[in-house]
Amino acid sequence: MTTNAIHFGTSGWRGIIADDFTFDGVRIASAAIAAHVRSLSKNPTLLVGHDTRFFSPEFARAAATVLVNDGCPVLFCGKTPTPAISFEIRRRKTQGAINITASHNPAAYNGLKFSGPDGAPALPEVTKDIEARVAKLLKHPPKPSEQTEKPNFETIDLREPYFNRLAELVRFDVIASSKLSFAYDALHGCGAGWLDALLVQHGIQVHAIRTARDVLFDGSGPDPSEENLKPLVKALQETKASAGLATDGDADRFGILDRDGAFISPNHILALVFDYLIESRGWKLGVARSVATTHLLDAIAKHHHVPVFETPVGFKYIGPFLERDKIALGGEESAGMTIRGHVPEKDGILACLLVAEMIAARRASLAEQLKDLFHRVGRAYWPVRVNLHLSPEVIKGLAAKFKTAPSEFAGKRVKRADRIDGLQLIFDDESWVLMRPSGTEPLVRVYAEAETPERSKQIAEEARTWITA
Repeated sequence: MTTNAIHFGTSGWRGIIADDFTFDGVRIASAAIAAHVRSLSKNPTLLVGHDTRFFSPEFARAAATVLVNDGCPVLFCGKTPTPAISFEIRRRKTQGAINITASHNPAAYNGLKFSGPDGAPALPEVTKDIEARVAKLLKHPPKPSEQTEKPNFETIDLREPYFNRLAELVRFDVIASSKLSFAYDALHGCGAGWLDALLVQHGIQVHAIRTARDVLFDGSGPDPSEENLKPLVKALQETKASAGLATDGDADRFGILDRDGAFISPNHILALVFDYLIESRGWKLGVARSVATTHLLDAIAKHHHVPVFETPVGFKYIGPFLERDKIALGGEESAGMTIRGHVPEKDGILACLLVAEMIAARRASLAEQLKDLFHRVGRAYWPVRVNLHLSPEVIKGLAAKFKTAPSEFAGKRVKRADRIDGLQLIFDDESWVLMRPSGTEPLVRVYAEAETPERSKQIAEEARTWITA
């Protein structure tokens, strides 16, 4: 194993199971995290949880055992959604958590995510310290402990406190009184028994599918993308539900279908919910979004006279604005959302519940609401994202290529270039394109946004040509 085998990207360390992501690696990373937290606290306690992936429970127990042996008491929460772990960190005031999850990645992946005492994903200065400690530990790797079979740590259930918190954030009475029903797709992930149970608890009808564990995730992966939600379309049609709700493998991301089965872009959901929160909660606060996220949020902020805070890609950059009570909503185009008063972490369960509330309160389909929103801000916004599977050599060479921005692109004059994360080109008509290597997978992502889907796709295709030229 080399030091490059344990690298914390956009959201933790991820790799192919048994190739990049191994028990030895988990033990070394856990020992490095233990050393890090012990350098900050004399008696640090950490939560340890996991998702439903292959070997996730075993990886989590290996991590917990190392922590205990290295002087860090553990509260083991087992199979638990990421946002619930984030909330519990803050509620119990622990020094953080290790979560074994690769979120929405394909089934061959697993990962280790470290969250700090604020409940947010660790910032780069923290993960760099952990990686430096990993490099030292590689010379003397921690050995498997005799405690592996019967580890000495307490097991806890996070369901009740998390459910209680969501009941304070979501107007379940509005949803229940509407008599609407919903279809829910857990995608064989951690959201099963959480989102559906919450709805039932509040007297709301829900039809849940793919709630059992399947480490292959039907062969498609636990990403709530349009392609992967075809079973939810069928369930929506069969039950005549008002909307389709979905969460990914660790329930930190969301996927939404309108009542006719049409997939609604996460970008558009973020915009609709932001507008709804200002309208329904009276929060005259701004929005924090990543550089890759729709500028429809900017248009809404301008309409309501509130600020916009732009960040690099990675939800860890959203948290500080939430902590300072600067924003009503924080979001990323990759289906990440949180709101004022909640955790500085993505919460797919909360996002789905807010969409359900919004539909119940406005008594209109999502397509109708989006059309009205476009009308109120004065134009349409149609973002697209394309994943480019390129050779490592091409990806490595992009940093040099991005240093020089073209003055014209896709037939438009480049008004300005932004290098906060990758290279973003913003054109005279406010359409834009962003090109950046992924922080979680070996590929390059291209994001584009214009007034029509066709124009957005054209810009993205021009970007593909420019990158590979």
